[in-house]
Amino acid sequence: MAVEGLGYVGVRAENTEDWAKYAGGLLGLQRVDRSKNTTAYRMDDRKQRIVVDGTGGQGIAFFGWEVKDAAALDAVAAKLEAAGHNVARGSRALADERFVKDLVVLNDPNGNRIELFHGAEVASDPFKPGRSISGFRTGPLGIGHAVLNVDSEDTMQKLLPFYQELLGFRTTDYYTDPFSAYFMHVNPRHHSLALIRTGKNAVHHIMMELYSFDDVGQGLDIANMEEGRVATTLGRHTSDFITSFYTWTPSGFMVEYGWGARAIDVDNWKAYERKDGPSLWGHERGWLPEKDRVRARDMRMNLADKGIRQPVQVVEGNYELSAGVCPWWDSVTKKQKTA
Repeated sequence: MAVEGLGYVGVRAENTEDWAKYAGGLLGLQRVDRSKNTTAYRMDDRKQRIVVDGTGGQGIAFFGWEVKDAAALDAVAAKLEAAGHNVARGSRALADERFVKDLVVLNDPNGNRIELFHGAEVASDPFKPGRSISGFRTGPLGIGHAVLNVDSEDTMQKLLPFYQELLGFRTTDYYTDPFSAYFMHVNPRHHSLALIRTGKNAVHHIMMELYSFDDVGQGLDIANMEEGRVATTLGRHTSDFITSFYTWTPSGFMVEYGWGARAIDVDNWKAYERKDGPSLWGHERGWLPEKDRVRARDMRMNLADKGIRQPVQVVEGNYELSAGVCPWWDSVTKKQKTA
């Protein structure tokens, strides 16, 4: 595969101060001032992960997708050019601004600016979160995932081959009810990119995953203190099993803030159609039309009636096993193993 993960994101904003309060005080990112109108944020050992341009506008300005090395960058650039895409080599000044060794720049079929890069710089000083959190799950998984709104089936059929055949994304799963959505992976994260047909073209959200569930809960407390900040209530997805909530950013898109996403076996994964809707429980989407909210709610209630449950996804170091036994649960798990 060419792309290995989502390396960085550039954001358009009316000013940098609104983002400073949101990114540091709620998300827990570390602010790094770059210029009068540009602020960057760290979330791990990288020099920057989120870049905010405060000269005006909304939404995402660019997505930085990481490849392995210079050879991989040259190979994917050549493949894109052979397919008819206009690929430009990034200048030395742009590479320095992005803190990478080299990059190429192009637009996807829907006009989203893509920066393919390698050699991201690592900071010499440790990450210092904007508020007390345990940290973000990044590393080889990238900063999280991005989800793009798609306006039509025609647009969807242009974007899918671009990302899959040219950039190396693989379908994890997909569904068509209550709306069409395709989830794609490039590493063990369930999806690094998703395309959802909503009737408009814009960034839907980016996701950040925390190491501690308490980090998420405390973030929710902070978000609830500000009227209108919460976009989607706490819930758990049927796709990656993450428990999360969504907030509106100062730039008009959402950030999903969660814990406990599963990892997939990339080498042996087989794509499939998911028919159980987007969420196991919760995730009430206040921004959806009423009929779509009702449909999504009915699907969650149907899962509850069927007794659908998924195991909690944990990584080493963020859990402890409780003492004692539960005969009822033991009987349930025994039946699951013999089914």
